[in-house]
Amino acid sequence: MHGYSGLVVPVRTADRPAVLKLSWPHIEARDEAVALSIWRGAGAVELLDHDEEQFVLLLERLDADRDLTCEPIDDAVTIAGGLLRRLAVPAPRLHRSLAEQAERWCTELPAEWARLGNVVPAGMIDRAVGLCRDMRPAALLVNEDLHYLNVLRGTREPWLVIDPKVLAGDPEFGVIPLLRNRFQEFDGPASIRRRLEAVADVAELNLELTMAWTFIRAVDDWLYFLPESSRDAAMAAEIATALLRR
Repeated sequence: MHGYSGLVVPVRTADRPAVLKLSWPHIEARDEAVALSIWRGAGAVELLDHDEEQFVLLLERLDADRDLTCEPIDDAVTIAGGLLRRLAVPAPRLHRSLAEQAERWCTELPAEWARLGNVVPAGMIDRAVGLCRDMRPAALLVNEDLHYLNVLRGTREPWLVIDPKVLAGDPEFGVIPLLRNRFQEFDGPASIRRRLEAVADVAELNLELTMAWTFIRAVDDWLYFLPESSRDAAMAAEIATALLRR
């Protein structure tokens, strides 16, 4: 089994089924073992062993055929939002922080916008940069890639998070993957806002902060996907527009 950044091989330890996850070295995976060690299997896959330098993890085996895309969307939102809240614990020292990322975006977003020929409305860029300048992120453990495909059926708990990509910041930053996934089920801007509000409610998040971080990430996605995926760029544009015009 594999995704974009890792290969997962079913194995057995002396007393249980497990999986061996091998990732190519990149900054987003650097703190995966740290996060899993902090969570200790509470809401997330259990880390059995790891080699930090080699980016190799030995993990408990979950049901790879059952994820939250199999569940009705209202149930999936409730489960994922609950897990988002549970995993937002005080962050240890990590390689990435949301405060540093927001500072970089203040220069990177306008630069990328200009490089791509000003194809995104200037007001979107100005709004995203202004929000980044005003942010004062917390120092909680945030999984920026918690989406329905990354929540698998377990035995210790009904549902467990896999493949966390973590940084220190606001848990509100982690909501946009729950809008990107199952995007085809939306019916216009109002339904996008309703799902965001539903996630914020069940995860006990600040709604204004959730909207702000989701808008910033949508604008960043829009610029990122423009050169390579018109479909994904259009999805990001819809999310950003829905949150700007509310």
